[in-house]
Amino acid sequence: MIELRPFTKKDIKELIEWIPSEAFMIQWSGSTFAYPLTPRQLKEYIRYANYEGAHTYAFSVFHQQTGQLVGHISLAHIDYHHKTGRIGRVLLKEEERGKGYCSDMFDHVLSFGFDVLGLHRISLGVFDFNKAAIKSYERIGFLREGMMRDVKHVNGQYWSLIEMSMIDYEWKQREESSAEAIKHIQ
Repeated sequence: MIELRPFTKKDIKELIEWIPSEAFMIQWSGSTFAYPLTPRQLKEYIRYANYEGAHTYAFSVFHQQTGQLVGHISLAHIDYHHKTGRIGRVLLKEEERGKGYCSDMFDHVLSFGFDVLGLHRISLGVFDFNKAAIKSYERIGFLREGMMRDVKHVNGQYWSLIEMSMIDYEWKQREESSAEAIKHIQ
């Protein structure tokens, strides 16, 4: 359905076009970038990313059949000693939402984090009003850990952040359950 490739300079222009407002950018990236998003910020973002041993892996998401760029996702804040990482900057092009790409993106990133990098814990944060994302992350297998109240002040409102995570054994159980379900279908 989709494939992940390292985010590169050639993907910058299109990603910038997907960010219509400061509030949207904060929802997408937290405090990582300043609005308006610029090529310079994104070049700095990938400057130390996507090499063996990097603390950030930034991915462009492409539709396998059409080759079109449909999204972006990152695995960052990688701590190789404690074996932790954090998924962030999850974004699907507006017209590509609701097609199952989010689950596929997460399968790829979680497999990379747990199976390739050998991480033990992968976390993420999602603003509490983003009900669709929360539901999707729970379906994928992330568990809620708690809420950080009023962490962002945007357009006169405070936003609270729900913390979620998945542990490597939960990933393995999920994979085993998927394999077992496939056996029953065949």
